[in-house]
Amino acid sequence: MNAFKQAIADGVARIGLWQALASPYTCEICAGAGFDWLLIDAEHAPNTIPLVLAQLQAAAAYPVEPVVRLPIGDAVLVKQYLDIGARSLLIPMVDSAEAAAHMVAATRYPPQGFRGVGSAIGRASRWNRTAGYLERAADDICLLVQVETRAALAAIAEIVAVPGVDGVFIGPSDLAADMGHLGNPGHPAVQAAIESGIATVRAAGKPVGMLIADEALARRYLELGASFVAVGTDVTILARGAEALARRFTGSAGQDAGAAGSGKGSVY
Repeated sequence: MNAFKQAIADGVARIGLWQALASPYTCEICAGAGFDWLLIDAEHAPNTIPLVLAQLQAAAAYPVEPVVRLPIGDAVLVKQYLDIGARSLLIPMVDSAEAAAHMVAATRYPPQGFRGVGSAIGRASRWNRTAGYLERAADDICLLVQVETRAALAAIAEIVAVPGVDGVFIGPSDLAADMGHLGNPGHPAVQAAIESGIATVRAAGKPVGMLIADEALARRYLELGASFVAVGTDVTILARGAEALARRFTGSAGQDAGAAGSGKGSVY
Protein backbone atom coordinates (compact mmCIF):
# COMPACT_ATOMS: atom_id res chain seq x y z
CA MET A 1 0.00 0.00 0.00
CA ASN A 2 0.94 3.66 -0.32
CA ALA A 3 3.20 4.32 2.68
CA PHE A 4 3.84 7.89 1.49
CA LYS A 5 0.12 8.69 1.65
CA GLN A 6 -0.12 7.30 5.18
CA ALA A 7 3.03 9.04 6.38
CA ILE A 8 2.03 12.54 5.29
CA ALA A 9 -1.47 12.00 6.69
CA ASP A 10 0.17 11.21 10.03
CA GLY A 11 2.29 14.35 9.83
CA VAL A 12 5.55 12.47 9.31
CA ALA A 13 7.96 14.64 7.33
CA ARG A 14 8.78 13.22 3.91
CA ILE A 15 11.65 14.86 2.02
CA GLY A 16 11.62 14.82 -1.77
CA LEU A 17 13.59 15.73 -4.88
CA TRP A 18 12.23 17.11 -8.17
CA GLN A 19 12.85 15.13 -11.36
CA ALA A 20 12.96 17.43 -14.39
CA LEU A 21 15.65 15.84 -16.55
CA ALA A 22 13.08 13.43 -18.04
CA SER A 23 15.53 10.55 -17.81
CA PRO A 24 14.93 7.07 -16.36
CA TYR A 25 18.67 6.80 -15.75
CA THR A 26 18.91 9.91 -13.58
CA CYS A 27 15.61 9.01 -11.93
CA GLU A 28 17.07 5.69 -10.84
CA ILE A 29 20.20 7.41 -9.54
CA CYS A 30 18.06 9.76 -7.46
CA ALA A 31 15.72 6.95 -6.36
CA GLY A 32 18.59 5.34 -4.48
CA ALA A 33 19.92 8.56 -2.96
CA GLY A 34 17.86 8.39 0.24
CA PHE A 35 14.90 10.65 -0.46
CA ASP A 36 11.41 9.64 0.63
CA TRP A 37 9.71 10.72 -2.61
CA LEU A 38 10.55 11.91 -6.10
CA LEU A 39 8.43 14.29 -8.14
CA ILE A 40 8.35 13.31 -11.81
CA ASP A 41 7.41 16.55 -13.50
CA ALA A 42 5.24 16.36 -16.62
CA GLU A 43 4.20 20.02 -16.40
CA HIS A 44 7.43 21.96 -16.89
CA ALA A 45 9.85 19.15 -17.83
CA PRO A 46 9.99 17.56 -21.32
CA ASN A 47 8.19 14.41 -20.19
CA THR A 48 5.75 12.25 -22.11
CA ILE A 49 3.61 9.37 -20.87
CA PRO A 50 6.11 6.72 -22.11
CA LEU A 51 8.97 8.64 -20.46
CA VAL A 52 7.06 8.89 -17.17
CA LEU A 53 6.34 5.16 -17.36
CA ALA A 54 10.05 4.44 -17.80
CA GLN A 55 10.85 6.57 -14.74
CA LEU A 56 8.20 4.81 -12.66
CA GLN A 57 9.79 1.51 -13.65
CA ALA A 58 13.27 2.83 -12.83
CA ALA A 59 12.18 3.91 -9.34
CA ALA A 60 10.18 0.77 -8.58
CA ALA A 61 13.11 -1.17 -7.11
CA TYR A 62 13.77 1.49 -4.46
CA PRO A 63 11.97 2.49 -1.22
CA VAL A 64 10.88 5.85 -2.62
CA GLU A 65 7.44 7.06 -3.71
CA PRO A 66 7.24 8.53 -7.22
CA VAL A 67 4.73 11.37 -7.40
CA VAL A 68 3.76 12.47 -10.91
CA ARG A 69 2.81 16.07 -11.64
CA LEU A 70 0.43 16.23 -14.57
CA PRO A 71 0.74 19.01 -17.17
CA ILE A 72 -2.87 20.05 -16.46
CA GLY A 73 -5.83 18.91 -14.40
CA ASP A 74 -7.35 16.84 -17.19
CA ALA A 75 -9.46 13.73 -16.45
CA VAL A 76 -8.17 11.86 -19.50
CA LEU A 77 -4.57 12.38 -18.41
CA VAL A 78 -5.45 11.33 -14.85
CA LYS A 79 -6.80 8.06 -16.25
CA GLN A 80 -3.70 7.44 -18.35
CA TYR A 81 -1.21 8.19 -15.59
CA LEU A 82 -3.11 6.05 -13.10
CA ASP A 83 -3.24 3.15 -15.55
CA ILE A 84 0.55 3.17 -16.04
CA GLY A 85 0.97 2.85 -12.29
CA ALA A 86 1.32 6.39 -10.96
CA ARG A 87 -0.63 6.12 -7.71
CA SER A 88 0.45 9.51 -6.29
CA LEU A 89 -0.55 12.48 -8.44
CA LEU A 90 0.03 16.22 -8.16
CA ILE A 91 -2.49 18.33 -10.07
CA PRO A 92 -1.39 21.89 -10.93
CA MET A 93 -3.46 25.07 -10.91
CA VAL A 94 -6.42 23.93 -8.80
CA ASP A 95 -8.22 27.17 -7.95
CA SER A 96 -11.53 25.99 -6.50
CA ALA A 97 -13.25 23.26 -4.55
CA GLU A 98 -15.19 22.37 -7.70
CA ALA A 99 -11.97 21.78 -9.64
CA ALA A 100 -10.60 19.67 -6.79
CA ALA A 101 -13.78 17.58 -6.62
CA HIS A 102 -13.60 16.98 -10.38
CA MET A 103 -10.07 15.60 -9.98
CA VAL A 104 -11.17 13.36 -7.12
CA ALA A 105 -13.95 11.94 -9.28
CA ALA A 106 -11.43 11.35 -12.10
CA THR A 107 -9.44 9.05 -9.80
CA ARG A 108 -12.45 6.95 -8.72
CA TYR A 109 -14.22 4.17 -10.55
CA PRO A 110 -18.03 4.38 -10.83
CA PRO A 111 -20.23 4.89 -8.93
CA GLN A 112 -17.91 7.11 -6.80
CA GLY A 113 -16.40 8.73 -9.89
CA PHE A 114 -15.88 8.29 -13.63
CA ARG A 115 -12.43 6.75 -14.08
CA GLY A 116 -12.51 4.44 -17.08
CA VAL A 117 -12.04 0.75 -16.38
CA GLY A 118 -9.03 -0.69 -18.20
CA SER A 119 -7.29 -2.63 -15.49
CA ALA A 120 -6.75 -5.72 -17.63
CA ILE A 121 -4.21 -3.84 -19.76
CA GLY A 122 -2.91 -1.51 -17.05
CA ARG A 123 0.33 -1.66 -15.09
CA ALA A 124 -1.50 -0.25 -12.04
CA SER A 125 -3.26 -3.57 -11.43
CA ARG A 126 -0.26 -5.58 -12.62
CA TRP A 127 -2.43 -6.55 -15.56
CA ASN A 128 -5.20 -7.88 -13.29
CA ARG A 129 -2.75 -9.88 -11.19
CA THR A 130 -3.58 -7.72 -8.15
CA ALA A 131 -6.63 -9.28 -6.54
CA GLY A 132 -9.36 -6.78 -5.70
CA TYR A 133 -7.66 -3.88 -7.47
CA LEU A 134 -10.88 -2.36 -8.77
CA GLU A 135 -12.49 -2.38 -5.33
CA ARG A 136 -9.45 -1.01 -3.46
CA ALA A 137 -7.68 1.24 -5.99
CA ALA A 138 -8.91 4.48 -4.43
CA ASP A 139 -7.43 3.53 -1.05
CA ASP A 140 -3.96 3.48 -2.57
CA ILE A 141 -4.24 6.67 -4.65
CA CYS A 142 -2.77 9.83 -3.16
CA LEU A 143 -4.25 12.95 -4.74
CA LEU A 144 -2.38 16.20 -4.11
CA VAL A 145 -3.71 19.47 -5.50
CA GLN A 146 -1.58 22.50 -6.22
CA VAL A 147 -2.61 25.92 -4.89
CA GLU A 148 -0.59 28.62 -6.63
CA THR A 149 -2.72 31.73 -7.19
CA ARG A 150 -4.42 34.33 -5.01
CA ALA A 151 -7.80 32.90 -6.01
CA ALA A 152 -6.72 29.43 -4.92
CA LEU A 153 -5.39 30.73 -1.60
CA ALA A 154 -8.69 32.50 -0.99
CA ALA A 155 -10.47 29.17 -1.54
CA ILE A 156 -7.90 26.97 0.21
CA ALA A 157 -10.16 26.10 3.16
CA GLU A 158 -12.86 24.86 0.76
CA ILE A 159 -10.33 23.03 -1.42
CA VAL A 160 -8.76 21.13 1.46
CA ALA A 161 -12.20 20.13 2.77
CA VAL A 162 -13.07 18.22 -0.42
CA PRO A 163 -13.29 14.49 0.39
CA GLY A 164 -10.61 12.60 -1.49
CA VAL A 165 -8.08 15.44 -1.51
CA ASP A 166 -5.15 13.89 0.34
CA GLY A 167 -2.97 16.98 0.53
CA VAL A 168 -2.37 20.52 -0.70
CA PHE A 169 0.83 21.61 -2.41
CA ILE A 170 1.53 25.35 -2.33
CA GLY A 171 3.40 26.53 -5.43
CA PRO A 172 5.72 29.42 -4.49
CA SER A 173 6.82 30.44 -8.00
CA ASP A 174 3.40 30.90 -9.57
CA LEU A 175 1.99 32.36 -6.38
CA ALA A 176 4.78 34.95 -6.34
CA ALA A 177 4.08 35.81 -9.97
CA ASP A 178 0.34 36.12 -9.34
CA MET A 179 1.03 38.42 -6.40
CA GLY A 180 3.19 40.72 -8.53
CA HIS A 181 6.56 39.39 -7.37
CA LEU A 182 7.69 37.40 -10.40
CA GLY A 183 10.88 35.46 -9.67
CA ASN A 184 10.86 36.44 -5.99
CA PRO A 185 9.06 33.78 -3.93
CA GLY A 186 11.09 34.91 -0.92
CA HIS A 187 9.30 38.28 -0.86
CA PRO A 188 7.79 38.92 2.61
CA ALA A 189 4.26 39.20 1.21
CA VAL A 190 4.59 35.88 -0.60
CA GLN A 191 6.05 34.21 2.47
CA ALA A 192 3.23 35.56 4.63
CA ALA A 193 0.68 34.14 2.19
CA ILE A 194 2.44 30.76 2.15
CA GLU A 195 2.57 30.57 5.94
CA SER A 196 -1.11 31.50 6.15
CA GLY A 197 -1.91 28.74 3.65
CA ILE A 198 0.10 26.20 5.63
CA ALA A 199 -1.77 27.14 8.79
CA THR A 200 -5.17 26.78 7.11
CA VAL A 201 -4.40 23.36 5.68
CA ARG A 202 -2.92 22.11 8.94
CA ALA A 203 -5.94 23.41 10.88
CA ALA A 204 -8.10 21.27 8.62
CA GLY A 205 -6.02 18.22 9.56
CA LYS A 206 -4.65 17.69 6.04
CA PRO A 207 -1.04 17.43 4.81
CA VAL A 208 0.63 20.38 3.12
CA GLY A 209 3.81 20.53 1.08
CA MET A 210 5.88 22.46 -1.45
CA LEU A 211 9.11 22.71 -3.43
CA ILE A 212 11.75 25.08 -2.11
CA ALA A 213 15.50 24.88 -2.72
CA ASP A 214 16.31 27.47 -0.07
CA GLU A 215 17.37 25.31 2.88
CA ALA A 216 16.40 27.83 5.55
CA LEU A 217 12.90 28.21 4.11
CA ALA A 218 12.53 24.45 3.68
CA ARG A 219 13.33 23.96 7.37
CA ARG A 220 10.95 26.78 8.27
CA TYR A 221 8.08 25.11 6.41
CA LEU A 222 8.83 21.81 8.10
CA GLU A 223 8.73 23.55 11.47
CA LEU A 224 5.32 25.00 10.56
CA GLY A 225 4.00 21.50 9.90
CA ALA A 226 4.60 20.87 6.20
CA SER A 227 4.90 17.12 5.83
CA PHE A 228 6.03 16.71 2.21
CA VAL A 229 8.73 19.10 1.08
CA ALA A 230 10.92 18.81 -2.02
CA VAL A 231 14.27 20.44 -1.28
CA GLY A 232 15.84 20.61 -4.74
CA THR A 233 15.79 19.52 -8.36
CA ASP A 234 17.96 17.20 -10.41
CA VAL A 235 18.50 19.96 -12.99
CA THR A 236 19.80 22.45 -10.43
CA ILE A 237 22.06 19.90 -8.74
CA LEU A 238 23.65 19.12 -12.12
CA ALA A 239 23.85 22.74 -13.29
CA ARG A 240 25.31 24.21 -10.10
CA GLY A 241 27.62 21.23 -9.56
CA ALA A 242 28.94 21.47 -13.12
CA GLU A 243 29.46 25.22 -12.76
CA ALA A 244 31.31 24.80 -9.47
CA LEU A 245 33.64 22.20 -10.96
CA ALA A 246 34.33 24.35 -14.02
CA ARG A 247 34.99 27.37 -11.82
CA ARG A 248 37.59 25.50 -9.76
CA PHE A 249 39.62 24.63 -12.85
CA THR A 250 38.94 27.47 -15.30
CA GLY A 251 37.80 30.35 -13.16
CA SER A 252 34.61 30.53 -15.19
CA ALA A 253 31.25 28.80 -14.89
CA GLY A 254 29.75 29.78 -18.20
CA GLN A 255 27.73 32.78 -19.30
CA ASP A 256 25.35 34.02 -16.60
CA ALA A 257 25.69 30.68 -14.81
CA GLY A 258 23.31 30.35 -11.91
CA ALA A 259 22.21 33.97 -12.14
CA ALA A 260 18.47 33.39 -12.48
CA GLY A 261 16.62 32.26 -9.40
CA SER A 262 19.75 31.86 -7.28
CA GLY A 263 18.79 34.34 -4.59
CA LYS A 264 17.03 34.02 -1.27
CA GLY A 265 13.88 31.96 -1.51
CA SER A 266 14.84 30.18 -4.72
CA VAL A 267 12.33 27.45 -5.57
CA TYR A 268 14.56 25.48 -7.93
